[in-house]
Order: sequence, then structure tokens, then C-alpha cells
Amino acid sequence: MKIYWIKAQAPRRVLALVKHLGIEAELIEMAPNSRMKTPDYGALNPNLNAPTLVDGDFVLWESSAINAYLCTKAGSDMWPANDPAEQVQVLRWLSWADQHWNRAMGPYYFEHVVKPTFGIGEPDRSVLPAAEAPLRKHAAVLDGWLQGKSYVALDRLTIADFQLASQATYWRTAEAPLEDYPNIVRWLDGLMALPAWAAPWPGQEDVFLKRAPVEA
Repeated sequence: MKIYWIKAQAPRRVLALVKHLGIEAELIEMAPNSRMKTPDYGALNPNLNAPTLVDGDFVLWESSAINAYLCTKAGSDMWPANDPAEQVQVLRWLSWADQHWNRAMGPYYFEHVVKPTFGIGEPDRSVLPAAEAPLRKHAAVLDGWLQGKSYVALDRLTIADFQLASQATYWRTAEAPLEDYPNIVRWLDGLMALPAWAAPWPGQEDVFLKRAPVEA
């Protein structure tokens, strides 16, 4: 099995899951501005992005689909493959993450994480005031849901936690106003107790967490 990745939030979910479940895979780091633009890679992933999974003749892109596939292969209930009632509980939060949460967190993540990671300029804080109201709207939903909960679905760790947390893990570095949402902060900090989530990158340190350590 091969997994192509770059240092970004969607591959982070997949790499963390691979490490957490102890899945054997060849992890191939891509250069976003070169190797990902080649016809060979485009034949695997027509979106020319990452992650992409290749398992024999089977090719899959989109991180949530990849994570569901990995859990099914590993027999992990982080994706409840054999329980439709549980599946929809996880699927609800996968969908909510893609349609609402990732979009709300996106401007903060882009300015403070994506730009320095890929060397595309300094953060432009002037665009962030307009992003605050949408973020607070959705943060209030997630914070309310997490009241009294350690995980977002099924009272256990699922791929929905990795999906939702991936773009918010660096919220302190990204200067996102999440300090007013204690249940979100508690949940995010709790996930950092998982070694695979705290250190998902193969052979690389997480400089963004070093810049903004978890507060006591």
C-alpha cells in the first residue's frame, strides 16, 4: 500500500490514522509545485492534490474515504463499517466538517499555516475580521455538542475527530478565536494525548505546535 501526502490538514488525518492503527504503508511525500502536477500523478488523482491511496490496483482519493477504507481493512471501529446506525453518526460530522467547520477555520489556517508551510507570503491579517463571525457561529455549535463529551461521535474516538480537528489543531498559531469555546479547546488538547495525532508527520517535527504549545 502507498499513500501520497503533503504537509497539509487532509493528509494529516490519514497519516495520523495510519500511525494510530499501526498500518503498514509506504508514505510518499510529494512536492506540491512539481511532482503533483505530473501526468503520472494526475492519472492517480485528477484533482492533483493529496492524499492519494494506492493499494494494489485500487486507487482512492479524498481523506475521509481513505480513512474509512483504512479502518475497514484494519478492522477498526473508528469507522463502523458493519453498523449503519453508527455510520451515519460519524458521517454527519464528516459532512459538517467539510461543509461548515473547515470553511470557517480555513482563512485562519491558510494565512498562518499554509502560507509559511509552502512559502507563499506573509499572513494577511486584514482578511481575518470578516472570517470571525462565521467561525464563531460554527464554533458555538461544536462547543455545545461537546459539552460533557470527549469525542464528537459514538462516545469513542472515530475518524470524525481527526476530520474536525485537523484544521483546528493549530488554532493558537493561527490566531483563531477559539479561547471562548472551552469544550472545543478541551477536546483538541485531549487529542494531543494520542501520540499518532501529536506527531503524524514521518520523520518531521511539528513546528506549528512548537510555536504555540498547549497551555496549562
